[in-house]
Amino acid sequence: MRTKLIILMLALSILLSACGASTTSGATTAVEGYITALATKDQAALISNSCADWEDDALIELDSFALVEVTVDGMSCAESGTDGDKTLVDCIGTLNMSYNGEPQSLDLADRTYEVIEQDGDWLVCGVR
Repeated sequence: MRTKLIILMLALSILLSACGASTTSGATTAVEGYITALATKDQAALISNSCADWEDDALIELDSFALVEVTVDGMSCAESGTDGDKTLVDCIGTLNMSYNGEPQSLDLADRTYEVIEQDGDWLVCGVR
């Protein structure tokens, strides 16, 4: 009887710990950090979430938001596949922008982000 109770308690603790496990990957975290850095106009964070080959493009994207107020709404990202050494990440949500009182929005679902892992760091390295 005592053995059954111990096994039951062990199984329950494993089940509860699995329920609390995070499903966010390094690739999705990098994309979410990249998008947040764009919205907050944080150049250092943008570069730290970009691979060296993508830095110039990332800075061009950042410059395009220079004169607008930007907020992120309902962002959620998930891995959608791979292409060679790249992990593909799709997001939902919007970037809401305002320029001189004119509201605009950019649907995050319109892009697929290409993410690579370099030296243990996940970095955005392109978009489709």
